[in-house]
Amino acid sequence: MVRPNPEPEETVKRQDKMRRLLPGFRLTLGFTLFYLSVVVLIPMSAMILRGSGIGWDGFWKYVLHPRAIAAYKLSLVASMTAALLNVLFGTLLAWVLVRYTFPGRRLMDALVDVPFALPTAVAGLTLGNLYGPQGWIGQWLAPMGIAGVNSQFGVVIALMFVSLPFVVRTVQPVLESFEQEVEEAAATLGAGRWRTFFRVVLPTLLPSIITGFALAFARALGEFGSIQFVSGSIPFRTEIAPQILIQHLDEHETAGAIAVALFLLIISFLILGTINLIESWARRFQN
Repeated sequence: MVRPNPEPEETVKRQDKMRRLLPGFRLTLGFTLFYLSVVVLIPMSAMILRGSGIGWDGFWKYVLHPRAIAAYKLSLVASMTAALLNVLFGTLLAWVLVRYTFPGRRLMDALVDVPFALPTAVAGLTLGNLYGPQGWIGQWLAPMGIAGVNSQFGVVIALMFVSLPFVVRTVQPVLESFEQEVEEAAATLGAGRWRTFFRVVLPTLLPSIITGFALAFARALGEFGSIQFVSGSIPFRTEIAPQILIQHLDEHETAGAIAVALFLLIISFLILGTINLIESWARRFQN
C-alpha cells in the first residue's frame, strides 16, 4: 500500500519540530541573551558609559590628535592591504588545496591553521627575526633598501600572517561543495578556462570571498601583539591605533585610552556595516 505524501501543513509542522530539538524557546533564548550580554553587551556598555564622562571636548582632543590620526591611517591602510592580498593568495591557496592532490597536501592544509593557535607575540617575534636585517629573508631585502622590521612593510606582513586563515577557511568549503559538472558543461559549450572561471566559478565564490575579506580585515584591524615586534612603534610612521591606546594607559591617561577605544569601536561598526551591505549585494548578484 502506497502511503500518501504528507500535506504541506504537516510538512511545515514536522520541519518546525525538527528545528526545536533543543529545550524550549524561552530557555534557549534566555541563555543566548544572557551569554551575549555578559560577553559583549555589558563590556561595551560599560566602556560607552565611561566614555560619556569625558565630554565632547575631551573626546575630540584625544581622538583628533595628529599622532592618533597618523595611527588610524596606518591601521586602516595596512589592514586593507593585508586583507586584499590575502583575498588573492588565500583564494588561490584554497583552490590548490581543494582541486589538486599532491604529496604534503594534508600538511599544507594543517599549516593554514597555525596562525589560529600560535600566540600573536610568538608570531611577531618569529617574523621579526625572519625579516630582520640578519634574518633569512631580511638579509636579502636589506640590499634592496627594503626594511622588513620597524617599517610599514613589516606591519603589513604581520597582518597578512594573522588574517590569512580567515580567507582560506571561508572559501575552501564553497569550493569543496561546488559541482565540477557545471564547469564541464561550460567547457562542452565552448567556454575557455578563463571564461568559465569568471562567468561560472567566480559568481559562486564571490559571497564567500567578500566574507573572507571582511573577517580578515576585521582581524587585522584589531591586531596588536605581533605588531609590537615588527613595527618599532615609531610615531607618525609605524605606530598603529591600538598602540596609541596602550600609550595612554602607560601614561595613566585612562580618559584618552577610553576615547580612542570608543572611536575605534565606531569605526569598526561602520566598516562592518558597509561590508555587510556589500555581502548582501553579492548574494543578490549571485542569484
